[in-house]
Amino acid sequence: MSVPAGALPDALISQASLLMQAVIIAGDSTKEGAIIKAVAIPWRAIVQMIVKEPAVLFQVDPRRFEELVAGWYVEAGFDEVTLTPRSGDHGRDVIAVKKGIGCVRLLDSIKRYKPGHLVTADDVRALLGVLHGDLNATKGIVTTTSDFAPKLLQDPAIAAQIPFRLELVNGAELVKRFGAV
Repeated sequence: MSVPAGALPDALISQASLLMQAVIIAGDSTKEGAIIKAVAIPWRAIVQMIVKEPAVLFQVDPRRFEELVAGWYVEAGFDEVTLTPRSGDHGRDVIAVKKGIGCVRLLDSIKRYKPGHLVTADDVRALLGVLHGDLNATKGIVTTTSDFAPKLLQDPAIAAQIPFRLELVNGAELVKRFGAV
């Protein structure tokens, strides 16, 4: 049932319009996607909303969610962050590179799922396949708004990769990361 715009509280209207704002500033394009130069002003406001009320994660458009995560890598100090195209991304949504001693190249597969929709072992194995095919990649990360299937860590192919080659970031951990930048 739709509610007339005038019937919505101002806070919800401003929250909805904020969630529609551009959150990243893209720079040059590469064969892998758009280099993210910086986060836009609404990025911080949306992240603050998420930290205060984690359920906001589930209201964010899937592409905007990828942009928020890409923005987190920028804010966390990565030297080069690439947001891959919506399609043809080869299982990588964000590529983050930290240069210098211990240089790393992270491939992040982002899953904006509804509450209760868990990331499966097959989803994680798909990223492991992508990681295996990218000889420059150091680590794969699966980031989700939701959580991971309960027996996922019992899969020997997955468990053997954690924590050095694979990282799993659920919604609760993501909220902590957003709060730390």
